[in-house]
Amino acid sequence: MSQLPTVDEITALHRAYAPTREAFEKVHTHCGIVWRIAEQLLAGPGGAGVDGDLVRVGCLLHDIGVYRLYDDEGRLDRANYVRHGLLGAEIVSKEGLPESLGRFCSCHTGVGLTRHDVLSQDLPIPVGDYVAETAEERLVMYADKFHSKSTPPRFVTSATFAVKVQRFGEEKVVVFGELAEEFGEPVLEPLAAEYGHRIT
Repeated sequence: MSQLPTVDEITALHRAYAPTREAFEKVHTHCGIVWRIAEQLLAGPGGAGVDGDLVRVGCLLHDIGVYRLYDDEGRLDRANYVRHGLLGAEIVSKEGLPESLGRFCSCHTGVGLTRHDVLSQDLPIPVGDYVAETAEERLVMYADKFHSKSTPPRFVTSATFAVKVQRFGEEKVVVFGELAEEFGEPVLEPLAAEYGHRIT
């Protein structure tokens, strides 16, 4: 693979790691939707100077680790879901891709997981900071908040996400607000109509 994998190469990775067609459809579609959301945000004032090609790759790869949480019957291990970012980074590394691409996987959960989060919530991941640092990493993390792979999948407004993240501390709401100020808010209605997913 080239330094920055193509869309087709990333799709091939999704197919290779997806345990079932259903898992592929859910995760790959979500990654594509996150890219569509990020594309909108890139066109706004916050997108100036941000590497769009890198953001596209980050969006398409960010959730690839979710496949490692499915069992043979296609059931998702929700108790260990927080591990999906690190599992994705492992896949990216195993495939010989740069560590910088693995960070889109390991640093997109919530609005970033800090060492304090890992310890205080007793999360099943190594103690450390998993926080988006570059503009590209922040944009992928932020765009991801507007779509959920729930059953059925749905789009999420900023108000809904802010309420959801508040249970992890007021500082998380502040971080989300800063991201909204940096990148603006996407228009979800056309995407919701196109994909047939409701907005909550």
